[in-house]
Amino acid sequence: MDASAQTIPARLLAWYDQHARALPWRSPPGSPPPDPYRVWLSEVMLQQTTVAAVIPYFLKFTQRWPDVLALAAADEAEVMAAWAGLGYYSRARNLIACARAVAQRGGVFPDTEEALRALPGLGAYTAAAVAAIAFGRRAAVVDANVERVVTRLEALDEPLPQARPRIRQRVAEFTPPDRPGDFAQAMMDLGATVCTARSPRCLLCPLAQGCKGRVAGAERFPVKPAKKPKPERKGRAFWIERDGAVWLVTRPDKGMLGGMRALPDDGWNARADGGAPPPLEGAWQAGGSVRHTFTHFHLDLQLMLYSGSDWARLGPEHGEWWPVERIEAAGLPTLFAKAAARVRGEA
Repeated sequence: MDASAQTIPARLLAWYDQHARALPWRSPPGSPPPDPYRVWLSEVMLQQTTVAAVIPYFLKFTQRWPDVLALAAADEAEVMAAWAGLGYYSRARNLIACARAVAQRGGVFPDTEEALRALPGLGAYTAAAVAAIAFGRRAAVVDANVERVVTRLEALDEPLPQARPRIRQRVAEFTPPDRPGDFAQAMMDLGATVCTARSPRCLLCPLAQGCKGRVAGAERFPVKPAKKPKPERKGRAFWIERDGAVWLVTRPDKGMLGGMRALPDDGWNARADGGAPPPLEGAWQAGGSVRHTFTHFHLDLQLMLYSGSDWARLGPEHGEWWPVERIEAAGLPTLFAKAAARVRGEA
């Protein structure tokens, strides 16, 4: 082990003892580890989502489903609705599947990276985070904040994602056998509050001494390939209202926004034929549009409003009537929540 691998944990943990963020899923520095359920739930929610956005969802989830057995027994539609607005909805489906897998184990999470990775939806990062933070295992926990810290410490010119094996190797070397969970969280906190993407606060950094990136220009790191422009898609969504209620469907389990309540739509098909037809014939008029950005594309969604009365084709096997005044309680994904607000003149 080189000298930096020996001194970095000591300096970083001393800093963490004084500056750790108080977060609802954490235990204070040096305290017994938190409940694995809370660690796992928070890490799933935090994937590609900010801490500020996650906190209210985490508090709502843990109040409603205080342990993994409660979540495993929950109605899937209720979980999906409670998740609405967090995005990346495959995480919510994996959340339910994982909770049920743990319930089959008597509600006990496995305590090693290898066994945790066997659970539904747990990739390398989440398994390492739960193993280190909840069970004190010496695991290399690498998120975007940690990538930034390590690429700056080492002044790694190799771009992401090619640099990731080297980053993981260095984090494994840095991680101490004692307090590995605190060390992992300290690295995250350092990246989130000091070694930030823009205007890093190098004068306050406990690892500034010996940081190669500080000398070379910290904001150069990590090196990322140029972003490709996102493709554009167009689609239509259909607003069918009757007696103060709007017709909602449940999207197929597989595919984008799977398992979520939504307005019926044409499949966001950008073909010349316009995709799937409206669910009812005739009496349609334009109701404006909304724009939404997904991970891999932009979508312009044209809203079509139905003013007819041919309700017979809408049977309970196809969807449900939802009170418009309670539309917020339907748990619509952000795209369709935007659409509903547009139709109601709220956006």
